Amino acid sequence: MNRNLLAVLLMSACLGLGAIGRSAAQSKTVAGNEPPTKLSSVQESQTPHADDEFVIGVGDILAINVWKEQEISKVVPVRSDGRISLPLIGEIVASGRTPRQLEAELSKRLKDYVADPEVTVVVQEIRSQKFNVLGMVAHPGSFPLTKPMTVVDAIATAGGFRDFAKQKDIYVLRRDANGKETRLSFNYKDVIKGLHSEQNVELQINDTVVVP
Repeated sequence: MNRNLLAVLLMSACLGLGAIGRSAAQSKTVAGNEPPTKLSSVQESQTPHADDEFVIGVGDILAINVWKEQEISKVVPVRSDGRISLPLIGEIVASGRTPRQLEAELSKRLKDYVADPEVTVVVQEIRSQKFNVLGMVAHPGSFPLTKPMTVVDAIATAGGFRDFAKQKDIYVLRRDANGKETRLSFNYKDVIKGLHSEQNVELQINDTVVVP
């Protein structure tokens, strides 16, 4: 082969390899300089909040956090009078308010002591919304009513029936705002057969399911 031709071919090959190397290096540079927008959004801190529609009640356990103020941040129960106690603020009514409303009130009261207070209220334990199951069930007692629950659900939550439970004579005791008590009949055997499904009512706060 002609020496001049061989030199040209070798030079072309070297130029091709150099272009490939530069292309790979540019790709790494572009990838390395890409703005880390996704990483930033993942790492961005988010403040937790409880459900805006939830109304705080007596017995609920609240986690109250004041940003950069650990001495004020506390986990407190809502007392029987509907109040909680916090450093600097003292007593404040929590029952009947949503977490957002309580946050706003706490921030307002802390402005005399803390510059631009940022307050978060989270309901750690819901104890104000509950129902009861009594009688011939495996685990009678009080249970949190944190989601829609029917009479059948309540019996299952209490561990099901014990021997000799009168499944046809179950009833729900319900008290209205005026203190008047209503008794709602429930025939378990009929309901599971698809009969009288209207008896399988959705429970309300403080309902008591009685299994004779």
